[in-house]
Amino acid sequence: MVRGRPEPDPQLVARVAEVALTLPGAHEEDAWTGVRWRVRQRTFAHVVALHHADAVRRLGITDGRTVTVVTLRSAGEERAALAAIGPPFLASWADDVVAVVLDDDTDWDELGAVVTESFRLLAPRRLVRELDGP
Repeated sequence: MVRGRPEPDPQLVARVAEVALTLPGAHEEDAWTGVRWRVRQRTFAHVVALHHADAVRRLGITDGRTVTVVTLRSAGEERAALAAIGPPFLASWADDVVAVVLDDDTDWDELGAVVTESFRLLAPRRLVRELDGP
């Protein structure tokens, strides 16, 4: 963990883990900040806490609270559509990444779908077939 960075809410980390760890070949590990889930060596979900300044800049939050987000892989039209919705979806720092704000209003079924789609983009075909079943 990076010194001085806030840690994400452990309850929100646990909720993302409930989804991510059901995916074939997925594993959890501490990241440079927050917690991430990977398939092989590719990160498909990463929960981090935004500093106050980051929250103000990205979300317009001015009350000083820490905001927990999960970053996910998303591509093409789906990423553009999610980013266009706005909060809880945020365009992120890369062309194939979207962030989702995690809070009391999180739609966990919808989040499960975007975590699974992120996994599909990065997982080997064999694991995607395993996910899809016979």
